[in-house]
Amino acid sequence: MLLILASASPRRADLLREAGIEIEVLPAHVNEDVEPGEAPEAYVRRVADAKACAISQRMPDRFVLAADTAVVIEGRILGKPVNDKDAERMLRLLSGRSHLVVSGVSLMKNGVCAVQTEVETTVVEFAALSPAEIAWYVASGESMDKAGGYGIQGLASRFVTRIVGSYTNVVGLPIAVVYRMCTKAGLLIF
Repeated sequence: MLLILASASPRRADLLREAGIEIEVLPAHVNEDVEPGEAPEAYVRRVADAKACAISQRMPDRFVLAADTAVVIEGRILGKPVNDKDAERMLRLLSGRSHLVVSGVSLMKNGVCAVQTEVETTVVEFAALSPAEIAWYVASGESMDKAGGYGIQGLASRFVTRIVGSYTNVVGLPIAVVYRMCTKAGLLIF
């Protein structure tokens, strides 16, 4: 069964393909602004549902998978940096501390919003970063399209001292959760 991935993230598409899950990519364009007072878990669930629902209503006979991932520290959601200064600010916040990576995953079909939605949380610990390390990483350009300003699968892997939970969740999509959801929905993907 071919899933539609309602995401423009190349990392999510790669993770699914590497896990042997056949997909077609059809990005959903929805408002991803955090609502005032919105908890991180509620935020990622709402955005994942909105993405899946937008595509599912256009493709009602297909299974649609969507996700949203947030980096959370001290209860605050760190989105994608808007510029280098913002990326530096985020990395200073993460330096020498633990933070959460929270993903909402939605699977829908027949335009029904929502068939299944789950939230996965992973704890990530960063080493203490020097100003030179932060400047080097930001200059690499890798931080600019990633929540929290870093990608665990790239250059920033050298800063991650420990994770508790799903590595693929930190990359952007908890594959074990996706597999469980697909199995529960009756999709044969093995």
